[in-house]
Amino acid sequence: MTTRDDHTAPTPWWHPDRHQDRRPLLLARNRIQAALRGWFAAEGFTEVDPAALQISPGNEAHLHAFATDALAHDGTARRMYLHTSPEFAMKKLLAAGETRIAAFSHVWRNRERGALHSPEFTMLEWYRAGEDYAVLMEDTVTFLRLAAQTTGAPLLRFRDRTCDPFAPWERLSVADAFAHHAALDLLATIRPDGTPDRDALAAQMVGQGMQVSPDDTWSDLLSKVLVTKVEPHLGLGRITVLDRYPSAEAALARTCADDPREAERFEVYACGVELANGFGELTNPAEQRRRFQIEMDEKARVYGERYPLDEDFLAALAHMPPASGIALGFDRLVMLATGAPRIDDVIWAPVAP
Repeated sequence: MTTRDDHTAPTPWWHPDRHQDRRPLLLARNRIQAALRGWFAAEGFTEVDPAALQISPGNEAHLHAFATDALAHDGTARRMYLHTSPEFAMKKLLAAGETRIAAFSHVWRNRERGALHSPEFTMLEWYRAGEDYAVLMEDTVTFLRLAAQTTGAPLLRFRDRTCDPFAPWERLSVADAFAHHAALDLLATIRPDGTPDRDALAAQMVGQGMQVSPDDTWSDLLSKVLVTKVEPHLGLGRITVLDRYPSAEAALARTCADDPREAERFEVYACGVELANGFGELTNPAEQRRRFQIEMDEKARVYGERYPLDEDFLAALAHMPPASGIALGFDRLVMLATGAPRIDDVIWAPVAP
């Protein structure tokens, strides 16, 4: 990275010397975005542009939003949020009758900054009404290949890790990944109705020499295993689709028809980087409300705050057709296709540090 002469601070992104270094990456970003837009148009998708200011930013326990006050003419304040995803608005469009929609949306997530995280970033989200969620896996693999073709990169790259997007991709369940990479029987720690058994998972982890804290929840333990034992092996050499998440970790997804302990949720990895999160979408308003309330109770327990439910969204779910949807971190895709080491390198005007 270019620095000032005194070597005390990074050169700002707008400095001509640094911009000259970044510009090829930014132009590649534009070419990749144009290629994906062309693909969506050819496949009969309608590009939409959801508003970013929402009543609720999303109701996942560990996502953090930016809040603001919207003022009426009389100065009365109403709390609003910058969305963490365009999901609620796009599902309302499905309820309205749209069938194939896509959006490149700026989204905001607080408490996130690093090589792979920016407080403001671009999310590519798309939905298919009446289609199985496995189709989205094929879509995502196609996009990784399109990005590589657009830049002329034979391999996707993040630091010292590479992935051949044209190699046959692998699909494995979270339970299979736990068995293979951590020697744990994940499904044995989930009761038949889908509720997790924290002590069962803790006992297995201790038996494998892993550390467990007394205040760790089942979700905390699951995350520890994913981060330390599973994710480092995903997307190395070839694309990995990590499928069938535990239903307790998929608040917006349908449960699997053959096993309520698992849900129609998957994530896509390349070079050890998580790129996309897809679902067979839940459309039962009562069940969605119940899951949101559980998520917000957990948020209140851990962080001392909760976000409101979007009642308009819950009402729309009753009219939403069966559908599948997915969100992909567009900036991360550009990073892997260009070999950029940091997300700020592929954002035209990054958020101030």
